[in-house]
Amino acid sequence: MTLLRDDGLTAEELTVWRLLQRAQVRITRHLEAELLVAHDLPLASYEVLMQLAEAPGRRLRMNDLADRVLLSRSGLTRLIDRLQREGLVSREACADDARGLFAVLTDAGAARLAEATPTYLRGIRSQFLDMLGGGEIAQIRAMLGKLDISGGAP
Repeated sequence: MTLLRDDGLTAEELTVWRLLQRAQVRITRHLEAELLVAHDLPLASYEVLMQLAEAPGRRLRMNDLADRVLLSRSGLTRLIDRLQREGLVSREACADDARGLFAVLTDAGAARLAEATPTYLRGIRSQFLDMLGGGEIAQIRAMLGKLDISGGAP
């Protein structure tokens, strides 16, 4: 049966959408489980530490960090509170904006990130990259690039 929905989606189009969602959830769950078991580090925490490590001066404004890790401002604030209690990040006031705050990666946070990164990268390799053929990575990058509304930001 060919399904043409009221919104114009065919069965094939809906299947592709669902496959994309399932792949993302499956890979994310695997990465989360591996990071928790090996390093007691949730995936969202890893992502925050990674974004800070890659930022100039190992610091980002809280609003920018929330955008990069796809969390709400309040969700990021709660996560930064936990990471700060663990000594993995600190907060610093923004000199040019009294209301602004920076999240800053501490040396302990950088060390924890360095310990967890091999686990994270192995998970990406085993759950995603190893399942693709030679030219498929470039194809996927091109296809997903069309969907990237962030302007290419990491």
